[in-house]
Amino acid sequence: MSQTQLTPILSDIWDAERSWSLDTYRSRGGYRALATAMDMAPGDVVEAVKGSGLRGRGGAGFPTGLKWSFLPAPDGGPRYLVVNADESEPGACKDVPLMMANPHALIEGVAITSYAIGGNHAFIYLRGEVVHVYRRLLAAVREAREAGLIGTNLGPNGDYSLEITVHAGAGAYICGEETALLDSLEGRRGQPRLKPPFPAVAGLYARPTVVNNVESIASVPGILRGGTDWFTSMGTEKSAGHGLFSLSGHVARPGQYEAPLGITMRELIDMAGGIRAGHRLKFWTPGGSSSPILTEEHLDVPLDYESVGAAGSMLGTRSLMVFDETVSVVRVVSRWTDFYQHESCGKCTPCREGTYWMKQVMHRLEAGKGLPTDIDLLLDVSANIAGRSFCALGDASAVPIQSGIKHFRSEFEAGTHTPARELFPYEASAVFSEVGAR
Repeated sequence: MSQTQLTPILSDIWDAERSWSLDTYRSRGGYRALATAMDMAPGDVVEAVKGSGLRGRGGAGFPTGLKWSFLPAPDGGPRYLVVNADESEPGACKDVPLMMANPHALIEGVAITSYAIGGNHAFIYLRGEVVHVYRRLLAAVREAREAGLIGTNLGPNGDYSLEITVHAGAGAYICGEETALLDSLEGRRGQPRLKPPFPAVAGLYARPTVVNNVESIASVPGILRGGTDWFTSMGTEKSAGHGLFSLSGHVARPGQYEAPLGITMRELIDMAGGIRAGHRLKFWTPGGSSSPILTEEHLDVPLDYESVGAAGSMLGTRSLMVFDETVSVVRVVSRWTDFYQHESCGKCTPCREGTYWMKQVMHRLEAGKGLPTDIDLLLDVSANIAGRSFCALGDASAVPIQSGIKHFRSEFEAGTHTPARELFPYEASAVFSEVGAR
């Protein structure tokens, strides 16, 4: 696959002047898909998205149209769409630039999806720290309302209405879990709910609710504009379409690369100018810190849900963090463990207690003061978190520990006698040595 096979669709407009404005978006065909959807029966829109094979771009990869179809039959009460824009995972950085550079793709996707599921009020739940994105989304919603694209008297018969609320959360990783997000949106503490009932049956305000990721919803207009055959012509049989691949770390040109699913990490690194000069790849993550570590031997694994899963990891949010040979795996895993311990909501014992103890052990190993039993202790504690916690945060905390030990056990063993700083001077892995210099 060559650079000509990048698929700039969501990112195609990013370099246009005032790309975030309604005028620029409409000049590129924006909101035509909404008009197309309004001429269709809602059920036909759902079927079109199902037929496209679009899978959730937020990490789990669940078929989007199928998720919409889980809503029970209309009963006269409200139904909601909630967009999960709480992008918080270490390494994840695709939804924020998408909302900054092309917010109307999301707004149009929200309108189409709401119409398809029979909803009249949609919510975009945004991570509160990104105030600049919050302001941009508010402005985009206002532009769409003033242009008559959302609001009242919509559709060919003027009998559809839609309100979109942009909500800024308090900045908690746990609110990326869909039920914790719903509790936060309702004004309660952001903690996961017991399931069932699932959000499709009793979600926001105990009403049928669809919760989807930003990129998933923003991809919907393209499907209606280009057709299902156009969408399935990209990607693989079971992982159709295009996606944003976020390369960060030790590559020459970090950034967003929009490509068909199934592209390989080797191809993406080549597009990014290769590993930084004078160094070689040591390890990488396909889906942020919650996806098991992969190494050089996995560079040719197609980046689709099935292939990455077969390689022992998961595609997740396509947050591709690249680390060269100057990096201490122990240090990286220790920082990730700090993150999960800090972000644990404390609702369940395995995650609340387990992340705390893993953090203590990782700090010992990083300092070169680990005990001979620490590696087995880490494996034991992490195994008692994975699959036993209330939500996926606990599972995510166990992944870096287990995959780090699997691929780099000798480095963890070295932590029983030598500090990570001595083995891998931290300055050597810094990308920026001073302001303005690389």
